[in-house]
Amino acid sequence: MNTVSVVTLAKGRPDHLRNVVLGLSRQDRAPAELIVAVMQDETYELPAASFPIRQILIADELLPLAAARNAAARAASGDMLVFLDMDCIPAPTLISDYAAGLAILDGLLMGEVMYLPSGATREGWSFDDFASVAVRHSDRRGPPSEGIERCSDYRCFWSLNFAMRRKTFLEAGGFDERYRGYGGEDTDFGKVLDRKGIAIAWMKGGLAYHQHHQHHMPPVHHLDSVVRNAQVFEAKWGYRTMGHWLYAFRLMGLIDDAPGAPIRILRRPDAADLALTGQQGHQPYTNTTSVIRTLEDRAAPAAYAAA
Repeated sequence: MNTVSVVTLAKGRPDHLRNVVLGLSRQDRAPAELIVAVMQDETYELPAASFPIRQILIADELLPLAAARNAAARAASGDMLVFLDMDCIPAPTLISDYAAGLAILDGLLMGEVMYLPSGATREGWSFDDFASVAVRHSDRRGPPSEGIERCSDYRCFWSLNFAMRRKTFLEAGGFDERYRGYGGEDTDFGKVLDRKGIAIAWMKGGLAYHQHHQHHMPPVHHLDSVVRNAQVFEAKWGYRTMGHWLYAFRLMGLIDDAPGAPIRILRRPDAADLALTGQQGHQPYTNTTSVIRTLEDRAAPAAYAAA
């Protein structure tokens, strides 16, 4: 086991994908290849690299995250797979860190992620510059101080930066392709691994820098797929996932998610919802917890008045 394939998903944001290629070109251990699952009609123009880059087109009107990851993994030739979202620039030791970790643990390894502010990836960026401005996400725990630490809660799995042995990934069945659009497929995969007794673990290293881009948390711009995928998860496992997002949607008056009945979408997100949940230019990341706190504070006076 000595070759590493990097797989990523791509739609829009060509600058982000180019930066991923540049980051992989600066590794202390080069990947065997980069496989790009392209979720749009046309492939990308990418910088020259010392390793092969293959782009495969994934046809789907919705965002086919689960199917795209599976297709990229099947197309890869490496013994080890590093799954890296297109907005994550790998630090110089990411490949070698994961290779060392997977030699120790045959499971799913989650590397570190640090978030960059707007403007950090301007032309001529450097990893020293990234290290001086990147911050950790307040809703996510940090890595262990050293080595590998097993995670006992499959819900901690986050698919933007992780690695597995290819054989283990394929034997586990990959991601459930009934999840279409944004949300739920990573938690489902973590649940599958947990049921199969395949370890999920945090690791020190495997660092990637998340590139700044406009986003919403909770993801009101993906309301329909979050609702649909929560119900796919419920039909499969007997309970709903993405509960913090559904709770926020309920506080916003977007849904009725009463137990025992299908989730109903009550209205579409409006400008106020987008403003509340949208990432501001000064923010390196969006934060569902802070939005929920704001919504609860708004709801408290109304609840008091009704009492």
